[in-house]
This record gives sequence, structure tokens and C-alpha cells, in this order.
Amino acid sequence: MLEELSLRDLGPIRSAVITPACGMTAITGETGAGKSMLLSALSLISGGPANAKRISVGASEAWAQGIFAVDGTDDETHAADAADETVGDDADDDEALAGGVLAIARRAGVEPEDGELFLARTVRATGRSRAVLGGKTVPRSVLAAVAGELVTIHGQAEQLRIASAARQRDFLDHAADDGRELAAYHAAWRELADMDARLERLRSQESSARAQADYLRESVDRINAVDPHPGELEELKAKRDRIENAADIAEGVSHALAALDPSQLELADSPAEAAGASDRILEAAQALRAIHVSDGGFDELADRLESVNADLADIVFTLSGHLGEDVGEADLDTLNARIHDLDELTRRWGPGIEDVIAWRDKAAFDIEDLDASPEKLAELEAERDRLHETAAKAAARLHEARAAAAGRLAARVTEELSSLAMDGASLEIRVAPREGADALDANGGDDIAFLFTPYEGSPQLPMGKSASGGELSRLMLALELSAADMHAGEAAVGEHGAAPSDMTFIFDEVDAGVGGKAAVELGRRLARLARSSQVIVVTHLAQVASWADSQFVVTKEPPDADDDDLGVVTTVAEVKDAARVHEVARMLSGSESEASLDHARELLASSRLPLAGAVGETD
Repeated sequence: MLEELSLRDLGPIRSAVITPACGMTAITGETGAGKSMLLSALSLISGGPANAKRISVGASEAWAQGIFAVDGTDDETHAADAADETVGDDADDDEALAGGVLAIARRAGVEPEDGELFLARTVRATGRSRAVLGGKTVPRSVLAAVAGELVTIHGQAEQLRIASAARQRDFLDHAADDGRELAAYHAAWRELADMDARLERLRSQESSARAQADYLRESVDRINAVDPHPGELEELKAKRDRIENAADIAEGVSHALAALDPSQLELADSPAEAAGASDRILEAAQALRAIHVSDGGFDELADRLESVNADLADIVFTLSGHLGEDVGEADLDTLNARIHDLDELTRRWGPGIEDVIAWRDKAAFDIEDLDASPEKLAELEAERDRLHETAAKAAARLHEARAAAAGRLAARVTEELSSLAMDGASLEIRVAPREGADALDANGGDDIAFLFTPYEGSPQLPMGKSASGGELSRLMLALELSAADMHAGEAAVGEHGAAPSDMTFIFDEVDAGVGGKAAVELGRRLARLARSSQVIVVTHLAQVASWADSQFVVTKEPPDADDDDLGVVTTVAEVKDAARVHEVARMLSGSESEASLDHARELLASSRLPLAGAVGETD
């Protein structure tokens, strides 16, 4: 509910503060006084386009702010209702059903203070406008989203939004009170949409999976054809090295043995020639032991020589083993071919043979998983069919609720139109179920159209294309009032006629082309709507203004002598008691004669709904 509207330097209004009633508030004044600036202020804080041309003469910027009461129960109330109606719905479903003005604000990092939200907008003569929510600068779209949950403007351009199919669907769902069916469908649709997305990903991956499986099979077959063994490559390379260097090995071993122990070569002709390093070391050791001196350490030196000789004997034994090794018998070409095959494997799947073998073993398991994907895809497609059937059934239940509500709503609206100076006008609401594989979308399976006939014999046309501004405003009043009637009894009516709805309805041009008894009926119906929601109406008719709980007058004032450059200045003030009688008298006859004052008092006294009446009372 709008508690206060403030504006500064907007058109001819230098400064104004309006505190509308919680029920019905009338904005009156002479033509051209600047009443439209109040609507401009509401449009600005609702995220509407900024027009620098509307800044007051001599001012650098215009500013508007709305203070709305949000008691924090909207989300909880909707959540409780949804919990009572739909078993298994989670908090996200409740929030989506609630619309969630608080949820939108909190996502923007804003918490209400003392149950109030501040929506403000600054329009500069040069530069961009600035949107502020709860003291925090936010994108204009956030301000629009919050205001969309709090304010509905029915006037010229704004009310044409109802011409969109989405707005008509939302309005019908609101009137139908089909929250349970809608929540059930949304839950089923989300599951179906998630499955469709999963299948799409799998199908797009299927061809690449087949290619990957083919690559793995070819790779495994190639590795198996070579049949590598751990450590094989190093062994083969060492063997090749010995073959390629066999002559050098034989020559080196022979020379070493000749120096250490020539007897191993069987080349010496005499024992003296056959003596090698081993024999000479042993001879030296014996010579040292022949020295019989107790403290010379010669025995110790002899022990060390004998130890060296033992090591030389071991070396000689090892070298002599190489003399009999036939490394030249292997086929070097075959060996090189095998090494080449193993090198190819390590280059592709290495770096080592052990890594190649490990890759092959893992690839075998991966092939099994990839080969199983067609079966998994078939399983998911069967699950998708089941989810689609569930969603289709939920859509059918939602369609039944919408179709039933559409008939009731259209009948109520048509009945109301006859009391709003629109005899012969009628509304039809079509709820047509779509057919085919793509029948369902995020909002159900229905095409919804509001078709309006402005007068008897007129062709039936979509809303927004078949009515003038005043007719469309009265049609919207009939729609809002009929929706409120359909919700009658859901909440207790307050002492001053305001039920606990957070919505504020703004009506402009609703009285265009209306007079006499029809004007009285128009005012009566606005007052009835004000029992379920806050209503602010800009009107020229005393018969409409007289039904308001409060009335503000927009008046043109001549400029001060010192401020002649600023032009005409407009003031906004609330009128009460005698001042209101005088304003209503002016609206009735253009004068404030005693007769017109008496008529105004009589009109104000008669423009009252019974206090005990309900929202849906009949007249």
C-alpha cells in the first residue's frame, strides 16, 4: 500500500507530498493544473521511462519517491496457503507463487525498515536517471519489478500492457485463484524441462562418444598387437647397444684380462709371460710377509694387498665371462624394428611402457562405459515420456481451473460494464488448449485471449485494439472489481474498507465520456474495489470524487513577482470538511453558490457504502 508520494521539480509542481487513504483517494483539479504530473511521479518510481523535458523550468533535476507499507506477511501468507494446498511444494515454489515483493527486494540486497519500502527516482536534465530502492542504488529493472508487485496503473499507455497474452494469462490466474494447480504444473514442468536439457546434452555428446569409443578400440588393438612388457624397451636398447659395440667390448675385455690375468686368454708362451697384475700383487704380499719385523706394519700391508687381489680375482672372473658371450647372433634389424614399435607406443601413450600398459587397461573400461550410453539414453527417454505425461495431466487440471474461472470472470465483467455507461459491451475470455508435441511451455498448455466487444454489433477484437482510453479504463475497473468479487471472503474487510492487499490501483481517464447516473455507479464501483485494495483515481467528476475516503486538489498558482521567470506553479493539497464541500461544489457547477454547496453536501453524504457490506456486495 502506498503510504506517501513525494515529488519535487516535476513539471509545474515544485514540491508536493500526498498521503493517500488506505481505501480510495481522489485527485481532482482544473484541466491543465498538472494532475498528470502525479501520474508521472508514480510512473517514474515504477521504473517507467525518464523524460528530462518534464523537469521544472530552472531546475537541474526532478525527484519522486513512494513509501510503501510491506508488512512482511506476503511471502509467508502465500507460502502457508501453498503449503495447505499442495503437498510437497518447497519454499521456492511458494516464493514463485507469492510474486515476492520482499524476495525481489532481498535479492537486490534491500531489507524493509519498519515494514516500509522506499522507491525513489531522480531524473537529471543532463545524464542518466537514478533508481533507488531502500536507500540503495539499483537498476531501473529492479525498481520496475518491485513496483510491479505494488502498483497497477490504468491510464493511457500503461493499461495497454494488458493487451499482451502474458498479462492476460497472469490476470486470469490471479482471478481464478488457481495457485495449487499452477504450482503443481510448475513443479512438473521444471522436472520435464530439466530432463529435456539432460537428453539434449546426451544427444549432442552421443556422436562424439561414438568417435571416442572407436578411437579407444583402435588404440587398444594397436597396443595389443605390439604386446609390450614392463621393462622390455630398456632391455632391448641395452642389448642393441652391446651388439653394435661387440668389437669394442671384445677388444677392451681382452686388454683388461691381459693386464690382470693373461692366463685367461691362453696367449702366453711361458709362466713369466703369463704373469699378470693379480700374480704380481700376490707376490708382493708374500714378500712383505717375509719381513720379520714386529712393529713395521708389513703384515697389515700384506693383508690389504691380499684383499685387493681378491677384488681383482672377482673382476677377472666377470670379464672372463664376457669372453664367451656371443652377442652377434641376434638379428639387429629385428631388434631395431621391435624397439621402433615400442617407441611409437611411448610417444602416443607414454612416456614409459608401463604408462602405455596402464592407459590400455583404463581405456578398456572406458569403452564399456561409452558402449553403455545408448541403453542409458533409451532409459532416460522413457523417463522423459513419464514426466511429460505427468506435466500434461497437471496442464489439463490447470486448464480446467482457468476455463471455469474465465467463464465466471467474463460474465461478471460484462455485467459490470452495463453499469459503467457501456451498454452492449461484453468480454469473452478464451482458454484454448494447444495441441502437438510442443503444446506445453513454462506457463501451461493454453492460449489465452481477452476479446472485447465495445458495443452491440461491433466485431470482437483483442483488448487494446477495440476500446478508447476511457473505455479501456472502465474495462480494467470492471476486470479488477470482478477479480476482487471472485476473491470475496478470503480476507476480512477492515473498518475503513481496506482488505489486507498490498496492491495500489491507479485509474486515469476512467471517467472519460461518463456522466449522470453512470458517473455515480462508476464512483460506487471504485469504492467497492477500494475495500480490497488501495485505489487512487484522477477524476473530473464530483460523482466519482465524492466516494473517496480522501481527496487532494491540484491547483495552479500565479508565480511570485520575484519568480516570474518560473511561470505558473502548481500546488497539491488535501481538502477536508468544508474545503472538500467547496471543491465538490466547484466540480459540480463550476461555482460555489449556496445551491451547489448544498448539492455537494448531499452528494458526499449519499456516497457511502454500507460499513457491513462485503467486497462482493450487490447494489
